[in-house]
Amino acid sequence: MKAVRYYAPGQVRVEHVPEPEPGPGEVKLRIRASALCGADVRIHRHGSHRLVPPRVLGHEMAGEVAALGEGVTGWSVGDRAQVIGAIPCGACAQCAAGRLNVCTVLEAMGHHYDGGFAEYCVVPAKVLAVDGLNRIPAGTGFTEAVFAEPLSCVMNGQELVGVGPGDRVVVVGAGPIGCLHVRLARASDAAEVFLVELNKERLGRAAALVRPDEAICAADGRVTEEVLGLTGGRGADVVITATPAGEALEQAVHYCAPRGRISVFGGLPKGDPLVTLDANTVHYRELTIVGASASNPGQNARALDLISSGAVAVADLVSHRLPLERFLDALDIVERGDGVKVTFEP
Repeated sequence: MKAVRYYAPGQVRVEHVPEPEPGPGEVKLRIRASALCGADVRIHRHGSHRLVPPRVLGHEMAGEVAALGEGVTGWSVGDRAQVIGAIPCGACAQCAAGRLNVCTVLEAMGHHYDGGFAEYCVVPAKVLAVDGLNRIPAGTGFTEAVFAEPLSCVMNGQELVGVGPGDRVVVVGAGPIGCLHVRLARASDAAEVFLVELNKERLGRAAALVRPDEAICAADGRVTEEVLGLTGGRGADVVITATPAGEALEQAVHYCAPRGRISVFGGLPKGDPLVTLDANTVHYRELTIVGASASNPGQNARALDLISSGAVAVADLVSHRLPLERFLDALDIVERGDGVKVTFEP
């Protein structure tokens, strides 16, 4: 079968590999759609300590059940399914407390296990054990179902800062994650949602799709002034930094309203993770700054429901549908910022 395999930074190959077969408790999927994530781009460029090569990449995937391993019940060949990306153990102290996305031994598809950039993928028994294989409702396409994984991460981030009715929300970053943040905030009845982006072309493309209440280009360095102006001087109730830029967090404290909440959603480069915050502003305005990482299986299932019900539209966010053979082209598209979401249909 065709598969995209990582060997080392800068060495990703599309090649033919043996078709995998499921072991006990596992499910074999015929992949019908998968999607490129910024994490896949970072792995290609810089590698990952969690990944032992060669490894089939891809953690956003959906397909049809092709075969069942011994002992698997409740599934049949031909069933349509979507897979979680982050895999908790379900047994550690964090999992027992319901914090499965910060499991002490968290694993991931496309990192610890071969992922979805292939014609077939074996879903590990650990995924089934935590209810991480989700049935795709009738009427929902495979490509739409792929968005359940990133949307679940967005859901986790917004739940941690309590996005809800009446909130004025600023989303920094106009990539696919930023677009999902805008749409989920709207689905949560936020009063207003503003989208901030440094790249004017990227901002325009995203704004045309998700239609925020205001699109703010950060290139002129006036984000704080614009947000304060749009909110009558009060500031934003919630700021979500959906970009790997420390400046976004540094600026956010200055246009966040008193007792506002800031979600540090986008991780910073491994070699440059430090930022300088105005601690007095955090102190006197009683701001809350919260990290956000991955999602839990329950959030993934709920994200799929939001997509299937139409509460969060995703299909129009796909800008490129490519065959696996063009994986390197897809990397270039994402790195140049020439599209929104790139998907593969093996």
